[in-house]
Amino acid sequence: MLNIDDTDRAILNRIQSDFPIDPRPYRVVARELGITEKEMLQRVVRLKENGIIRRIGGNFVPAKLGFVSTLCAARVPSEKIELFARIVNRYPGVTHNYQRDNKYNVWFTFIAESMDEIDANLKQIAAETGVQDILNLPATKVFKIKAQFDV
Repeated sequence: MLNIDDTDRAILNRIQSDFPIDPRPYRVVARELGITEKEMLQRVVRLKENGIIRRIGGNFVPAKLGFVSTLCAARVPSEKIELFARIVNRYPGVTHNYQRDNKYNVWFTFIAESMDEIDANLKQIAAETGVQDILNLPATKVFKIKAQFDV
C-alpha cells in the first residue's frame, strides 16, 4: 500500500467535495494548501496511479437532467460472473457494478432516459448472458447524503 503523508491527506480531504470551478482548479487548491500547482498535480497523479483516487469527475442528479435511475440485482451462477460483469459494464448507463455475498450476487446501478430503455437493456443482458433472474429495483424515495471521508 502507498504511504501517504499529511499533504496527501489534505489533498484527498479537499478534493472530495466542492471542487473549484476555475480554469485551473488544482492551482486554487494548491494555494489553499500552501504547495505549488506542480506538486499538487504530481501528487494527484501518484494517488490515482496507485489506486487511492478512483476518479475525479462530477456527480449529477439524474432526474434533474431528465434521466431515470435504478438499482439492479442478479442471481448469477459463479461460472458466469465474469461474463455477466463484462457484458453489464459495456452499457454506458451502468455506473456501479459489484459482486456481493448473497443469492443475488451481482448488483449494479443503471441510468437511462427512460425505464423502458432500462427494461430493454436488462432483457438484452439476460439474452446475452443466459442469466434470467435480474431484479429492477427503482427507488421510490431518495435519501441522499454527502459522502465526505476524513482521511
